[in-house]
Amino acid sequence: MDKEQLQNYIASRVAKELCDGDIVNLGIGLPTRVANFIPEGIEIILQSENGFLGLGPTPSTDNRDDSIVNAGGQPVTILPGGCFFDSATSFGIIRGGHVDVSVLGALQVDLHGNIANYMIPGKMVPGMGGAMDLVTGARKVIVAMEHTAKGAHKILNACNLPLTAVNAVDLIITEMGVIEVTPEGLKLIEINPEYTLDEVIAATEAPLIVAL
Repeated sequence: MDKEQLQNYIASRVAKELCDGDIVNLGIGLPTRVANFIPEGIEIILQSENGFLGLGPTPSTDNRDDSIVNAGGQPVTILPGGCFFDSATSFGIIRGGHVDVSVLGALQVDLHGNIANYMIPGKMVPGMGGAMDLVTGARKVIVAMEHTAKGAHKILNACNLPLTAVNAVDLIITEMGVIEVTPEGLKLIEINPEYTLDEVIAATEAPLIVAL
């Protein structure tokens, strides 16, 4: 798979975890693709932390309004019934526990469900943004990311970058498979048929409980 196919695979697999009626926040980057793969018969409400409920799929070039953008600054569509509001209301929704699922990327996740997703070594960043609120306020947290970074492990025994949140992640979905975070450890519950079990284990620093 090339990078485009890989990211679409992850996004489409994440979409299968969403349930009818869920309020879902999609983080910037790869997670925004999930909006393009919502299964038929499933109606969800997408929330964006910069002040939207009711986001739709990515617009085509001839159907975009550059004044309507998600938290990552990408043009988005608004479905009938969608609404706009200020940041105070948006974070009231998030911190009030009204988001059912938060989908976000990560630089690292460890076997305890700790997540580091904002501090890239050697690069200046303004801070973790709304991620710290989303991973603690949402009922379910799904990390959607590539399994490794240029061959380096991202699923670790312990994160070594500054943490965004502790014990927050419920599910990790990568191009290689699906890993559930449990009190016993990381449970591998699904493998992409394009990979072998040995390849998944080799690409993961943390030990995996194989439950296929």
